[in-house]
Amino acid sequence: MPGKIPEDESMLDAQPLADQEADPEQQEEMEEEEEEDEEAEFIANDHQRITILPGAVETAASFQFEGEDHTLGNALRYVIMKNPDVEFCGYTMPHPSEPKMNLRIQTYDSTNVFTVLEKGLDDLMDLCDVVTEKFTISRDNFEASKMQ
Repeated sequence: MPGKIPEDESMLDAQPLADQEADPEQQEEMEEEEEEDEEAEFIANDHQRITILPGAVETAASFQFEGEDHTLGNALRYVIMKNPDVEFCGYTMPHPSEPKMNLRIQTYDSTNVFTVLEKGLDDLMDLCDVVTEKFTISRDNFEASKMQ
């Protein structure tokens, strides 16, 4: 019959990989390898998410963030502008249908713009950690008060 896939008897006896029992040591090694692959892929993708746009110099540069929007743009702009060595920082979304955010940083003569961006990202992460910690404490206190 045309278009029919011939059945192979050896395929009928095969079990899906998930149904086969694996040696616990082999399974653990496979899981570790998968985690390492995922981490390497994340790191590779993370490095490609920020692009330095043409025309960058040591004290002024524009960066393009892939897959980011106003959420990161406005928060990062705010944190970077708190740095007294920064003369200007602003962001824009090139087009609403493109998942990209452009960030422009200009510093005074003695400050490297790339260091400022890295410090801004670190400061924003620290700020998020503080917010998470305070939220968790408040949530736990609320849950404890409900139990009484």
